[in-house]
Amino acid sequence: MPKVYSCSFCGKQVEPGSGLTYVLRNGTILHFCSSKCFKNFKLGRDPKKTPWSAYYVARK
Repeated sequence: MPKVYSCSFCGKQVEPGSGLTYVLRNGTILHFCSSKCFKNFKLGRDPKKTPWSAYYVARK
């Protein structure tokens, strides 16, 4: 049974055979569901401040 990963940026499930796998120099493996999540990660954006992310924390 193939393993289902969660997106490292937004938290959605990444089905096997889709999405993007990115490996950092230190060996950490990151999984992204779309290019949108990958680009936001590369720009250095915080998922806690992104409204469409599952990790979003509403501020008052």
